[in-house]
This record gives sequence, structure tokens and C-alpha cells, in this order.
Amino acid sequence: MARLITGQVFLHACMAGMRLASPLLALREGYSPAAVGVLLALYALTQVFLALPAGRYADRHGLKRPVAWSVGAATLGAGMAVAFPIFPVLCAGAMLTGGATGVAVIALQRHVGRAAQNPTQLKQVFSWLAIGPAVSNFLGPFAAGLVIDHAGFRWAFLLMAVFPLVCWWWMRDARELPPVEAPPGARRGKAWDLWRQPMFRRLMLVNWVLSSCWDVHTFVVPVLGHERGLSASVIGTILGGFAAAAALVRVLLPMLAARIHEWALITGAMVATALIFAVYPFMHTALPMAVCSMLLGVALGCVQPMVMSTLHQITPHHRHGEAVGMRMMTINASSVAMPMLFGAFGAVVGISAVFWTVAVAVGLGSRLAVGLRAGKTS
Repeated sequence: MARLITGQVFLHACMAGMRLASPLLALREGYSPAAVGVLLALYALTQVFLALPAGRYADRHGLKRPVAWSVGAATLGAGMAVAFPIFPVLCAGAMLTGGATGVAVIALQRHVGRAAQNPTQLKQVFSWLAIGPAVSNFLGPFAAGLVIDHAGFRWAFLLMAVFPLVCWWWMRDARELPPVEAPPGARRGKAWDLWRQPMFRRLMLVNWVLSSCWDVHTFVVPVLGHERGLSASVIGTILGGFAAAAALVRVLLPMLAARIHEWALITGAMVATALIFAVYPFMHTALPMAVCSMLLGVALGCVQPMVMSTLHQITPHHRHGEAVGMRMMTINASSVAMPMLFGAFGAVVGISAVFWTVAVAVGLGSRLAVGLRAGKTS
């Protein structure tokens, strides 16, 4: 498990570092913020279209083959930027590194879910696995920024191209699990057939609501902080507290896995999120905003492992890759669309109204999470 998490950290760090270096280079070359926004959207947009094919590919071929393709694509994407650090190539690199990370994560999540022996282990392994992105979101941008300041953009892109190779070194000896055969008479069907299962629909809606909260918080807090007259470093610290709290709660979750039920933790997280979003606009100074940010990080940080554990219990074993791919497709589509939607909404009615709208939506959605209590059927 430690080798798999370490490999995930280095592959994800490649994308996270590219996501910092590419926009900075584009801005230095005189491209507009709108062009930079398109560049950043490409990291998530590719995953929207690759998620379902990647899930089916993982169902057929297991872990190492999808990871090998991902390592190759990520190395190519970052390596192209070393050779040709121009905007069109940066866009191609964004699609390659973003898509590669998504494909590898789907294969990895499917693999560790199958390796777990019972619901308690499911919660534990997904809690440990969720720590990886928190670490890589620090490692990638920190390393890229350090190299840019001391050696330039080409060397930063070169370092990012090396990270996926480190991932493969850690994961090359991973033991493949036996393939899962479909039950006799089972029809393969289409991935969208999963939506016919009521519990799957319920879980996907809950997951979409909560992942939207993550996106909205990341997007609107800088706007709210600017309205309050806070400096960029203070706003960054507030968002950093959110990330640190989310990582910390994921470290603690494996120790609590045997004592908690997925549906109860998800429901509690939704109620807490609704309350925090409701009071957030009333915080006018940095300290109370930071407290709200950290509390929100705790609430949202514990959700992903519980969602993944539930997902593996309510979907057929031979279609776990498809189910994971469907989840990734929906959350990445949300990451592309929700900032634009709430940005336009906030421009009309104000940022405070965005917080309150999200609070109402999450509060009402908590009823869906309660219904997950009866969902472990497969």
C-alpha cells in the first residue's frame, strides 16, 4: 500500500507542478487571464472524456498496464514543454498530464478497492489513498516553483517529466489481482446503465454536491477575501488551512474506520458543510475565516474515502472500474462548470448569496445521504 501511495504522489505531483508552471509561463509570455483559464480547464476537461474508457480498460487489464500508459503520457506531456515551451504545447501537455493522472487514479482506486477484504478495510485503504493527492498538491507546486526561481521553466518542466518515472519505479512490482469474471448470464451493458441502480444515482448526486462545495470554496474565498481587504498571502493561508485540515482528517480516518458507518459520516459532513457555508459570509476578518476554512476542510476531507468505500459495495465487482470512472467524470465535469456558473451567479447577486445558495443545496441534499444506509447490496 505504501508503494502504491508513493507512486500516486509522484504522478499526481507531475500534474500539480505543471498546473503551476504552465500558467506562470503563459502569463510571462503575455497571454490573457482568459487564455490561462482555458489552459487550466484542460487539465480537468481531458479526464471528463477519458474517465469511462479508462474505467473499462482497468476492468479488463488491471493496474499496471493503465499505469504504464499513464506514466508514458505524463512524461511525454511534460517533456514536450521542455523542448517547446510555447502556449499550444503547454495546452497539449495539460491534456496529456491531466488525462494520465485521471487514468492512473481510476486503475489505482479499483485495485485497492478489490484488495480490501471487508467494509472496514475499504474505509481504511481509501482513507490512506486519499492522503496522496494532499501530499502531491504540495510537492508538485513547491518543487516547480523552487526550480523556476533558481533555474528557469525548462528545468522545472524537466523535473516534472521525471516524476512519472519515479512513480513507475515504485509501482512496477505491484502484484496484479486475478481478473474478475462477470456472473453467468450477466450482460456487459453500457456504463450509463449503472445509473439505473437507485443507490448508485443517490451516491453520485451526493458526491457531486460535495465536490461542488470543494470547487466553490476554492473559487469564491479569494473573491470574498478581496472584498474584505485581505492580502494575497492571508487568502492563501486561509485556503492552505483548508487543505491541511482535509489532509489531517484523512490521516485519522483509518484509525476510526471500524467505529463509523459511511452513510452517517457523509450525512454529518453534509450538515456541517451547510452550516459552515451559511455563516461564512458573516466572517469579516482573517482569523474567523480561517477557522471556517479549516472546519470545512475537516468536513469535506472525510467524504471521499467514505464515498469510494460505499461505491465498491453497491456496484458489481466486475464493473468497479466503470463505476470509479463514472464518478471521476462527474466530479471533473463539475470542476470545469461550477466555478464558471457560480462566478456568473456571484457577479449578479453577490458572493454572500453564493455561500447561502450552496448551504441550502447541501442541507437539502443531506436527505439523500441518509438513504445510503440501506445501500450495501452487491
